[in-house]
Amino acid sequence: MSGSSAPQRDVASVASALADALPALYRALDRRVARDFPHPKPPEGHLNLLRHVAEHEGATVREAAEALLMKPNNVSALVSQLTEQGLLERGQDSADKRVVRLRLTPVARRRVAEAHALQVGHLTGALRAMTDGELDALGSALGALESLTHGLRSAAH
Repeated sequence: MSGSSAPQRDVASVASALADALPALYRALDRRVARDFPHPKPPEGHLNLLRHVAEHEGATVREAAEALLMKPNNVSALVSQLTEQGLLERGQDSADKRVVRLRLTPVARRRVAEAHALQVGHLTGALRAMTDGELDALGSALGALESLTHGLRSAAH
């Protein structure tokens, strides 16, 4: 199914199946993580921001908003909440004192790592229950899913 040579009904069928499967997969994984997470699980928006800052230490609110496809004022509100909770720190940029850089606190860094480890652990367990063919198919689909994500993100900007 590459490019425009795929029949429209096949593309629509795959789109429909993905639209159903991806949220269901996410919810199932999220529930398993929430059940096993030893702390109150932050809302997904908070976790997404914490994950982004963990991967992009020193990001600005605007950079985080662009990456998370959110409005800067909404990210700013999340930053305020997470700062009050002791999970994020704001620091001045060394070159431009007007720019605020975001950093995780040590507590947040540990919790993000714990949540990620739980996700990987639950997915690993589920993957081990699959057949070799199913596992190979998922492995082969990862590149296509990354391309799909990139295309949707680009269209959202």
